Amino acid sequence: MADAPWAEIREKFQAALALSRVELHKNPEKEPYKSKYGARALLEEVKALLGPAPEDEDERPQAEDGLGAGDHALGLPAEVVEAEGPIAQGAVRLAVIEFHLGVNHIDTEELSAGEEHLVKCLRLLRKYRLSHDCVSLYIQAQNNLGILWSEREEIETAQAYLESSEALYKQYMKEIGSPPLDPTEHFLPEEEKLTEQERSKRFEKVYTHNLYYLAQVYQHMEMFEKAAHYCHSTLKRQLEHNAYHPMEWAINAATLSQFYINKLCFMEARHCLSAANVIFGQTGKISTTEDTTEAEGEVPELYHQRKGEIARCWIKYCLTLMQNAQLSMQDNIGELDLDKQNELRALRKKELDEEESVRKKAVQFGTGELCDAISAVEEKVTYLRPLDFEEARELFLLGQHYVFEAKEFFQIDGYVTDHIEVVQDHSALFKVLAFFETDMERRCKMHKRRIAMLEPLIVDLNPQYYLLVNRQIQFEIAHAYYDMMDLKVAIADKLRDPDSHIVKKINNLNKSALKYYQLFLDSLRDPNKVFPEHIGEDVLRPAMLAKFRVARLYGKIITADPKKELENLATSLEHYKFIVDYCEKHPEAAREIEVELELSKEMNVKLRLRESFSDLPKVTQLVNGRAI
Repeated sequence: MADAPWAEIREKFQAALALSRVELHKNPEKEPYKSKYGARALLEEVKALLGPAPEDEDERPQAEDGLGAGDHALGLPAEVVEAEGPIAQGAVRLAVIEFHLGVNHIDTEELSAGEEHLVKCLRLLRKYRLSHDCVSLYIQAQNNLGILWSEREEIETAQAYLESSEALYKQYMKEIGSPPLDPTEHFLPEEEKLTEQERSKRFEKVYTHNLYYLAQVYQHMEMFEKAAHYCHSTLKRQLEHNAYHPMEWAINAATLSQFYINKLCFMEARHCLSAANVIFGQTGKISTTEDTTEAEGEVPELYHQRKGEIARCWIKYCLTLMQNAQLSMQDNIGELDLDKQNELRALRKKELDEEESVRKKAVQFGTGELCDAISAVEEKVTYLRPLDFEEARELFLLGQHYVFEAKEFFQIDGYVTDHIEVVQDHSALFKVLAFFETDMERRCKMHKRRIAMLEPLIVDLNPQYYLLVNRQIQFEIAHAYYDMMDLKVAIADKLRDPDSHIVKKINNLNKSALKYYQLFLDSLRDPNKVFPEHIGEDVLRPAMLAKFRVARLYGKIITADPKKELENLATSLEHYKFIVDYCEKHPEAAREIEVELELSKEMNVKLRLRESFSDLPKVTQLVNGRAI
């Protein structure tokens, strides 16, 4: 080490740290990195005062290139070598400076220079990486290199750095366990060194960050189970160490719930969402910490956006739980199967008995009062599949509450796509609730509510810019009218003599369904209004379903005019024939609509026969006329 006064070195280092912490927006607008550059200059001065890296090959770490150079990066355990003696101490202090220079260059978007400094830090520390003095610094350097390579989309390299950090932390805690030195302490006088408690807090925070970054990497690599596990562990540790800010924590927990929802793990999803609600309620109520961002409590728009996003996660929870129940209880035509319903009732007791053991296996958030607060929210929401209308209605009302909450922020003016998705979820909630309703008139009213909320959307949408969304809504409206028509027909069938009003109502619903199905099918046409010979995979099933339902709708039109009836039958036959012919030419389409294809083949034969018999009197009359 150079002979410069140690006090001067410490003073410059502390000044550099202070400048590094200055937030960018507090710099001049034209010099956003002014404080970072000032910190860099001071760090370079400290580096010069410390002198060159040690040259003693027996004492200094080997200088192979970064990743893979150390035994630990290859999955082999590190050996404990304490950084003792002037050469080792000099190497460690230089490593601290290289680390801060690396982070500084990354902050100013100079990634290559940042990488170079961080790799130098690892080289200097390699021999001592498991020591009490160096383990925290070594892990932090690897974490930052992991982030850097992730930003370069070199995910496997990022994964290797981060997994090496995780393994080193676990080995240190197993073999040594005492809170290690924080990197800043290498430039503090003995009387200003951190307490054991503070060291432990900082080291655990470093490891928590490591788990968080690993969760992102595994997510990017589509290792979703592993990503969820690491995300859950991160959130749990943040609460345990009180190292979080509520808004960010809550949105991460709510986002994690979506993984559990997709896995149909509704107890875990409910826990994540309940915790999100409780922690989000702390926003603006807790004291500011180093983990609290400037956005916290100071940007009302962000607060309301996050609140809306959490609400949307709750909507998905309610909707998916109801839809899963429907799938479990419906028959082959989509109606409630009473036998399946009774079977699920019998299984309900078993599910409740298993709740205790399942909860023990689940990762729970919080302790003490926080745990009680989360449990209080959970107890108001079921995680069991609803088995009747009343149970489904409870979930529906909860979902609808969050629909209204989400729409407060995601309004059509400014958040078109988000607003439409929320409305579509609202419609879906009504649709699945209708499945549980036994009164057909009330089911009709639910579908009518769906149409009332969906139809205004397409009036304001530009079909050129929102083509896919338009198609979705057109198809959904058509299906709602289609379901209503089927219900009205079923109601009319129970009457001895349906009056003209009911017949007119059925035909009007039929006409409206046809209108929207046709709008959907017309949207598939090319600029010359020609229907495609080959339908894209993304719209193949909807297009075939639309054709099938249009065929069925034309066959359901009630008319006393024989000529009109024949025209409707001919149009119906045309659409059934299209389905059969298309599937013969494109076998992949047959796999998408197996049931509808078989029905189309049957109807193709029946309608041809019916058409032939309908024509017979005309032929006979014509022949008789000629005979006369």
